[in-house]
Amino acid sequence: MPALLATMDWFPLILSLKVAAVATLLATLVGIGLGWVFARKTFPGSGVLEAVCMLPLVLPPTVIGYAILVAAGRRSPLGGWLREHLDYTIIFSWHGAVVASSIVALPLVLKSASAAFAGVDRSLEAAASTLRQSPLSVFLRVTLPLAWPGILAGTLLAFARAMGEFGASLMVAGSIPQQTQTLSMAIYDAVQAGQGDLALLLVAITSLLSITVLVLSNRFFSLR
Repeated sequence: MPALLATMDWFPLILSLKVAAVATLLATLVGIGLGWVFARKTFPGSGVLEAVCMLPLVLPPTVIGYAILVAAGRRSPLGGWLREHLDYTIIFSWHGAVVASSIVALPLVLKSASAAFAGVDRSLEAAASTLRQSPLSVFLRVTLPLAWPGILAGTLLAFARAMGEFGASLMVAGSIPQQTQTLSMAIYDAVQAGQGDLALLLVAITSLLSITVLVLSNRFFSLR
């Protein structure tokens, strides 16, 4: 095992961390906004819209991957425009893995943020409003800090989910060594190649990272 560690290609781990970090950032920004809307606003169709946003949590990853291909593939209007005008495509690119990972991670941030915002004492926000604070200032100085432990817990769960994303990313980005091969894809490729020791090592690394993130997430959940 030590010899295998010395010769192991660390690119999948580095790429997985990069993809998960960018995907989590995107999911957090969108999730905080949507979480606040669903926690504080009621409008026709809000329940349906929230259910649609939560779909990636229950849909098979292949469905998510196919939806991304339809929406942003080379034959789609968006994908065709990007390729023609910017010479850019997310297909077979690590950017595609980011898109897939952020979509599957979004529900975890959204649900945590919504619950956190719903649990904020509205009287504290009202008191801040009487001090001539703008709605944005109240949100940044009162609402967000009070809800932050719950949001951070959901963000850590989203990071763990993005780290383990496989199906949708494989359909969109593929598993190209030194380009789009993440940890989960490297494990699959090692098993397919009969490299049991390498697969076991990669599984151990992935499990250790996931346990660390989950422990941190549980800690922040307990602070709510």
